[in-house]
Amino acid sequence: MVHVLITGAASGIGRAIAHELAADANALSLVDVDADRLATVADELGAQHAVLDLADPLGPEEAVGRCWDASGPVDVLVNAAGIYPSVDMIELRAAEWDRIFSLNTRAPVLATAELARRAVAAGRGASVVNISSGAALRSRPGGGPYASSKAALEMATRAAALEFGAHGIRVNAVSPGFVAVDSTCNPVAPEYAALVNANPLGRPGTPEDIARAVRWISSPEAAWVTGEVLRIDGGSSTGVLDLPRIWPPATSTDSAHQEGNRR
Repeated sequence: MVHVLITGAASGIGRAIAHELAADANALSLVDVDADRLATVADELGAQHAVLDLADPLGPEEAVGRCWDASGPVDVLVNAAGIYPSVDMIELRAAEWDRIFSLNTRAPVLATAELARRAVAAGRGASVVNISSGAALRSRPGGGPYASSKAALEMATRAAALEFGAHGIRVNAVSPGFVAVDSTCNPVAPEYAALVNANPLGRPGTPEDIARAVRWISSPEAAWVTGEVLRIDGGSSTGVLDLPRIWPPATSTDSAHQEGNRR
């Protein structure tokens, strides 16, 4: 019996993860705040579902508890729920900061903590995968609060892995590069997508690319992996392809001159 719980499963990356992991799950539980979309995905997969607002302080604990009680112990928890509103740092207010962190950071941390309490009490292991972002390493204008929330999530991932490992609970993160998900919170113009999509592999990422990585790192095939952040970004975190050289390539004359100056 493998019970998989996925938050943010109504659309985008969360929905793709639900479809990818459905083949491995004897029981599949889906959580989202969007009741209509969530019901559609649940019907497609024959999954149990719960409509909950994970930004509520009690939402994450309720999500784990309700799904655990309804369908049995949770073996895999994927924290995919998140928001990315564009907020310039100069315009930032406490309410907006708290809204972003409540869903992007606090919710996965509290859901993981509740899963750990139940798993330890039952003498069971578990696997947790948090969905981070390349923004955790490099922000963009308007993305400072979001980037901060994901950077905090990556540290919380490592902290949880450190403390829960002795109980057989693995905690990892998957960090997508730019993936278009038709967000209503922060719609992306095609021009913006073209600018941020440059990567060594030369194509945009898809939700399915992320879902396949989640399937691997959550599975027994990754049984000796915990506290890691798996970056699925087409290689964009390796550097920047579209910047000019610091100086033009040296000619043979230039090289000789530079060599002479070093002598």
